Amino acid sequence: MSYTSKFKSNDIDQLFQAILSLENEEECYRFFEDLCTINEIHAMAQRFNVARLLSMKKTYSDIEEETMASTATISRINKCLVYGSDGYKLVLDRISNQEK
Repeated sequence: MSYTSKFKSNDIDQLFQAILSLENEEECYRFFEDLCTINEIHAMAQRFNVARLLSMKKTYSDIEEETMASTATISRINKCLVYGSDGYKLVLDRISNQEK
């Protein structure tokens, strides 16, 4: 599969290579705690959780109640799931397959 990002750059390539070098959950915690603020980490986790719940066909109101995400955030993530670059779908499918 060939994909060209709209925001590709050398700096982002280096960041992604750093992320790909992480070997386990502890290393992820260490790296992301240094890289991001706690609010940024929580925001990314919330968005991923919203994407997971949307893929499970949960309603906006159920997702809003469970995640405390705004309907605007939920809508934006839904738009990514429907019209985006399939990044959420790729990861959600892989996690689903690992759980089986």
